[in-house]
Amino acid sequence: MAAVPQKKHSAKSARKRVALAEVELRLRVRPGIRQVLADLMKWSGITEQGEAMTLMIHHLHAMGSAKCQPLLNPPRHESRYRKTWRGNIDLRKKKLQRLAVQAGDIEAFAA
Repeated sequence: MAAVPQKKHSAKSARKRVALAEVELRLRVRPGIRQVLADLMKWSGITEQGEAMTLMIHHLHAMGSAKCQPLLNPPRHESRYRKTWRGNIDLRKKKLQRLAVQAGDIEAFAA
């Protein structure tokens, strides 16, 4: 059996992707995330990144909304403002209010 020329193979693959409504998803990650994916693939014996990610998506979806939610909630960092910074904002706001009153534009800060 003769090998299929690359151009013909590419055209056939393109038609198949269109027929199956496939779309390409791209993901840029930092080295730490790449290493985690490599570990997961090694543990499960998967050699293709796309296969590993597809399986993870299917398994998460199969868990249902309530069970997968804790796994999909990213860690959030609490914003904390220093008292001095908050104080500076308050002072600046008071100064702007005072300038508005002096300029006769009291409506600007009536709310």
